[in-house]
Amino acid sequence: MMELELQMPEQETGSVFVRARQRFSPGLVLGQKLAGSGAWEVSATGAWVVLSDGRQLLDFGSYAVALFGHRHPRVVSELTDQLGRIPTSTRTLLNPRSVELADRLVGALQPSRLSRAWFGLNGCDAVEVALKLARVQTGRMRVLAVEGGFHGKSLGALGATWNPRYREPLADALAPVTHIPPTPDAVAREVARGDVAAFLFEPVQGEGGIIPVAPELLRQWARDARANDVFVIADEIQTGFGRCGFLSLSQHYGIDVDAILFGKSMGGGVMPLSALVCTNELYQPLLQDPFLHSSVFSGHPLSCAAGSAALDLLSEHLDAIRALSNSFENMLASLVKKHDAVLTGFRGVGLLWGVECVSPAAAGNLLVELATAGLIVSPCLGRPDVIRLLPPAILNREDLEAAFGMLDRSVAVTGKWLQDLRR
Repeated sequence: MMELELQMPEQETGSVFVRARQRFSPGLVLGQKLAGSGAWEVSATGAWVVLSDGRQLLDFGSYAVALFGHRHPRVVSELTDQLGRIPTSTRTLLNPRSVELADRLVGALQPSRLSRAWFGLNGCDAVEVALKLARVQTGRMRVLAVEGGFHGKSLGALGATWNPRYREPLADALAPVTHIPPTPDAVAREVARGDVAAFLFEPVQGEGGIIPVAPELLRQWARDARANDVFVIADEIQTGFGRCGFLSLSQHYGIDVDAILFGKSMGGGVMPLSALVCTNELYQPLLQDPFLHSSVFSGHPLSCAAGSAALDLLSEHLDAIRALSNSFENMLASLVKKHDAVLTGFRGVGLLWGVECVSPAAAGNLLVELATAGLIVSPCLGRPDVIRLLPPAILNREDLEAAFGMLDRSVAVTGKWLQDLRR
């Protein structure tokens, strides 16, 4: 457990939530207030977050961003050095930080056909540019995505996201996307129509409930797409960059892709950063017109410095991630067996796990209980009965056991709550 760094007076905590409701969505602020039991985050180091009332919470959430914990010294050191040189790019002149990261990222994916890179700040940035390039290069507009998948909520990325909750209010404004079922012939059937530009998939569906897609099914889909000159794009914004134990899970599975999208943990848990790494063919529209897609913060020097530090950390932590994954799986199996009246199962890869509850109500209660107990987790927006567990790779045995102690006690409380409801 980390040293206490800062404590805010209780009355100031209240004023923050009042002001937040005036400026942001009140519903969102209410959820944040419940999660913190009336407190808010003020600092973080490693796996621990300090709240305004002095409590310390273990972070198994942060939506997969903090794979290396908060404020990792190696990342902070790289940022401090870059901050003392040039923190933001002129964009008129070349900044070598982006070149260094592109070289390293492309090199780490070899042998492959991927040789070009484009940097953004979040997952939507990477999805947007990938789909735009595929549509421009092929002259076709339709994209294939998978039922249950999540690729973002910006207008272009939203078209590929499955959840009707987010799509329906803007259905008439979305570019054409067909969501396929998880059947072997699904891609072949759709690409035969001749109007498909790209096939986009997640190796493990994150927001959709932590659903690993069978590698053989992904390989079949990729073969059928490429046989019809359709670009294959792996969305590894959540699964990649070490979260599932590899730089690229799709590459580990032997899937022949035209692009891989990275994000979340790529910024070392400190800076916003995402990337498209792709073939020369998919990148052609940007070779012909470099201003076809641009962003003033693309290749931001501070973000790229964090990305280079994160690559160093990744190479050092892969074995630890896989070992921690095994421990995590065994402990989850015991937890689900012990609390089968509340938990119906679990699934995941590496350090990306989902625990399925008997109902969305049970999951909601468990989320609140976990935060009260001292463990931050992330919900699955597309599967409200599933809770995401996203532990950092730097976790030690003591903190791992503490986390499962919190899980055990919180599930037990939720079980009692369910019993009381049935009376």
